[in-house]
Amino acid sequence: MIRLSRLQTKSVLTQLTRRVKIPSQNPDRLSLGTKISYGMGEFGGAIPGCMQVFFLLFFLTNIAGLDPGLAGSVLLLGKGWDAISDPMIGWLSDRTKSRWGRRYPWMLCGSIPLGICFFLHWIVPSIGDRWLLFGYYGAITILFYTAYTAVFLPLGALAAELTQDYDERTSLVSFQAAFKICGSLFALVLAQILFSLIAAPHWRYPLLGGLGGTMTMLAIWICIWGTRKRYFDREAKRLEIDRPPSLPFFQQIRIAFSNRPFLYAIGIYLCSWLGVQVTVAILPYFVIDYMKLPDRHLTQMALLVQGISLLGMVFWSAIARRVDKKTVYCLGIPMTMAAGVGLFLLQPGQTVFMYGLGAIAGFGIATAHLVPWSILPDVVDLDELNTGQRREGIFYSFMVMLQKLGIALSLFIVGQVLGYAGLVSRTAADLPVSQPESVIFAIRLMMGPIPMFILSMGVILAYFYPITREVHAEIRLQLQRRHH
Repeated sequence: MIRLSRLQTKSVLTQLTRRVKIPSQNPDRLSLGTKISYGMGEFGGAIPGCMQVFFLLFFLTNIAGLDPGLAGSVLLLGKGWDAISDPMIGWLSDRTKSRWGRRYPWMLCGSIPLGICFFLHWIVPSIGDRWLLFGYYGAITILFYTAYTAVFLPLGALAAELTQDYDERTSLVSFQAAFKICGSLFALVLAQILFSLIAAPHWRYPLLGGLGGTMTMLAIWICIWGTRKRYFDREAKRLEIDRPPSLPFFQQIRIAFSNRPFLYAIGIYLCSWLGVQVTVAILPYFVIDYMKLPDRHLTQMALLVQGISLLGMVFWSAIARRVDKKTVYCLGIPMTMAAGVGLFLLQPGQTVFMYGLGAIAGFGIATAHLVPWSILPDVVDLDELNTGQRREGIFYSFMVMLQKLGIALSLFIVGQVLGYAGLVSRTAADLPVSQPESVIFAIRLMMGPIPMFILSMGVILAYFYPITREVHAEIRLQLQRRHH
């Protein structure tokens, strides 16, 4: 790990200005069109991600009729496959050679099966046996996540390849996160419209899945079209640099996990997603079963949180240009933790306070979208300095895997806890039921203390994250010396 004293830092910055000739127009600066196009890819990924997190567990238990334990296990089964497919696809994308580069062939080939499998998630087949029903949703989940990895892992790796500038990467990730939130907002608004127009759940959920899958495919194609020129310009320069031969797959994984800042980065990311997604997964039960509110309040609450997160992204991006990225995380996440405590103490009937606490939580959640993805390209730069290779696919594969693992674990935890507490499962034909007190307490526990504890672990890891702005400046200086 690289450590700099204050005097060394001054020396590094001086060398950057004197020894490295910086043109009047920064060649690492991205055009607005490139940032928007890249953000469209995340917009497409957020649509199925948001619909799954907010509605899938509720759909499986209350529409498809699975018990909570089996419903939570469906996504955990998909994550078991992801543990194998994510690093493998990342390694393969690093080694892919085609006239469309390393990343785009995967994105193009994976986009269509991604949309189809997402639609099939929301179909209730005519199967009476619960284990056959579990097998159907388990198989669809495995196919869906395979296609999802093939598309969005290479998309994530593009961020490190489009620019190497410290602040420009933060700006790119800001666009990425903003479009991701916009994709979530679009999914929630679409759900709100369909739920108000179509009364029968067996019709509105398949229609939601079909429209969501179609929009996802279109967004991916827009991303490819809009970023291709910048990518190929950078790729041409990358190929001019002599690099050591590529290492075997397992040796690359071993080297990646010997990179200490990378371990911090994946720890921060896992804590962020696991903590936030537990809250999101329990939100339908919190709003409907604990607060005793109509289901329209679920989408309204989700829209509020995502909308405030989008506004918070602008604020935290501006702050990130003045302080280190980890400082931004340590300022924002405690706000979400405080809101979680308030939601735990909330009582039925306090609807206004529920929305106020949701707004506070959303403002802090913006840093969970922004910081982990913006620090990962800096880790890739350090790895290039140590090994001489650009291995974005390997590093991003583990981040994508952790993202989906966080979602799956959160849904699995929620499903298992609700099942153990005695959740009364119901199908669409049943009337609303009152849940026992053990379930109500479990819902409150997963809305507050459990995710807040997980998020606090992420804050601790962020505090000790070693790559600051000055350390990254030294890494860039040494890489520029090597390249030139």
